Amino acid sequence: MDTAVLRNINMDLVIEDRNIPVPGPDELIIKQDMTGICYRDILTREGYFPRVKLPIVPGHEIAGHVYEIGSDVKDFKKGDYVASLIYEPCGKCEFCLSGRENLCPQKKTYGEALDGAYSQYVKVSERSLVRVPQNVPTESAVMAACVTGMIYHAIKVVGQIKEGDRILITGAGGGVGTNAINVAKALGAEVIAETSSKWKEDQLRKIGADHVVEMSDHFAKDIKTLTGDGVHMVLETVGLATFDQSLRSLRTAGKMIVIGNLRPEPVNLPLGNIILKGNSIHGSISSTRDDMKKVLDLTAAGKLGHVSDTHVDINGINLAYKMIKERKVLGRVLIDFPNGKS
Repeated sequence: MDTAVLRNINMDLVIEDRNIPVPGPDELIIKQDMTGICYRDILTREGYFPRVKLPIVPGHEIAGHVYEIGSDVKDFKKGDYVASLIYEPCGKCEFCLSGRENLCPQKKTYGEALDGAYSQYVKVSERSLVRVPQNVPTESAVMAACVTGMIYHAIKVVGQIKEGDRILITGAGGGVGTNAINVAKALGAEVIAETSSKWKEDQLRKIGADHVVEMSDHFAKDIKTLTGDGVHMVLETVGLATFDQSLRSLRTAGKMIVIGNLRPEPVNLPLGNIILKGNSIHGSISSTRDDMKKVLDLTAAGKLGHVSDTHVDINGINLAYKMIKERKVLGRVLIDFPNGKS
């Protein structure tokens, strides 16, 4: 089967013909129709995660049907429709035992420590899986862990967003930002979308953004003019380029939830602003199985969709990376696999 492999940092991925993997006792093989490309995959190629084991099959957005099961697998059977966390949790630590497996210190991320999703047949741990309702589209199942589940965890579990709250989403034209608009609207929020891509503004309104602001050195003023006193919450998906203005966009007692860091460099913190307004900054990482179940249920109920306008096959992976970096796509870019056995 055609598999995309990262062999060297800052080099193109190479396509290799590999055999279908064999599951260990507590593992399963998932046959995928498609998988998603995360910006983290691009950062992995560029060397921002030094613990990556090369060569590695990148990708961590895994969903499909169970093709084979290991001897000790108890909760799943062949043919089950499933989606996976982006990591394998240890299942034994205090965080795993309390349902906060996203914080597991021993977790191993697919596409970095374990071979990942850029292959039609993927080996995953039983501890990583949840069942997917039959009426959920494959695209939504693929995005349930890294995209919609991760956003749900950030704004609902960590941020405690309430119906009617105003939320600013930075980088709203990207694969995370567009789908964050969907999740926030499904939770009843008023959405302000920030983007540096002017051509995406009308599309963001069609997706559901109530307001759109252009990225600038002063967009916080635009948001204060628009809202009067600022936003209840910022979902910061970009990092350095928008961080200062995002923080200044908060109203009194507002919360910033940081999930993105496209340029892994330090930011400046205006401590007086944080103290005087009682603002708070929270980091949020990944999703839990419970988060995935929640967004899959919202999808099955018709309350949550997905945003993706670009599909490629596995041979187009390097071109897809280039298109994402150049901001030429709207929403998540998906890799399609052939229907038959490879």
